[in-house]
Amino acid sequence: MPLPRWLARINKRVVNPREIRRGVRPVLTHLGRSSGRIYQTPLDAHPLPDGYLFLPLYGPRTDWVRNVLAAGTARLTVGGEQVQLDSPRMVRKQEVWPLLPAGTRAPPGISNDSELLRMDLRRG
Repeated sequence: MPLPRWLARINKRVVNPREIRRGVRPVLTHLGRSSGRIYQTPLDAHPLPDGYLFLPLYGPRTDWVRNVLAAGTARLTVGGEQVQLDSPRMVRKQEVWPLLPAGTRAPPGISNDSELLRMDLRRG
């Protein structure tokens, strides 16, 4: 079950800007689907052999997920390095979780049927 929307609004306005300034967490840079504005969202980015997996804690209808799906691309900054990501798609946790390192724990609210965002590293 996704986390409540009121918590998402607090995170978006208070927690996320703080996390971006700290520079400790991975940050996904994406284009707004209707505004055309550039957004930065701090997230947990789980590396996969060919890309990254993101856990939308507020559900698959979250703005950043919808923006990335609409744009078809995003840029991820991890440890000062930037990677370009393409081919965003929603996948079920049970389909992709075995690709993560053993012992990776899902946060509360993420079940085997939860939809997660998977993206591929840009080739070439």
